[in-house]
Amino acid sequence: MNKLTYRSHSVGQNAFHFVWKPKYASKFLKYESVNSVCQGSLRLIAHQKNCKIYELQVMQDHIHLFVELPPTLCVSQAFQYFKGISSRILRRRFKFLTKISTIWSKGKFYRSVGNVSFQTIENYIRESQGEWSYS
Repeated sequence: MNKLTYRSHSVGQNAFHFVWKPKYASKFLKYESVNSVCQGSLRLIAHQKNCKIYELQVMQDHIHLFVELPPTLCVSQAFQYFKGISSRILRRRFKFLTKISTIWSKGKFYRSVGNVSFQTIENYIRESQGEWSYS
């Protein structure tokens, strides 16, 4: 995880910790079949959108996703894909979820994750001598 990703025109790391909840803290994820389909749908979405999942936990009242996004995908789009497509898949598979107006709450948590601290970057920029290399 702590290695940089090298692409044709970029080098970097774009890893995030995402957390979101079902609307009204509903506990439909406690059912093993729903939980399993939810995990599968999130892995499918990650594969389709060229994201790499490092860790995924679908709890009964929230989801933790540790994921690396491609440089062309911003955080808000990633949430839109993960929440929107998984909602569609879950509603198609489990008819009782169609009775809920919205599966996921509007709220979300995200934090960038890397192996360099805030202070390290701050000091690097402050002390920079004008030379730069990403090798």
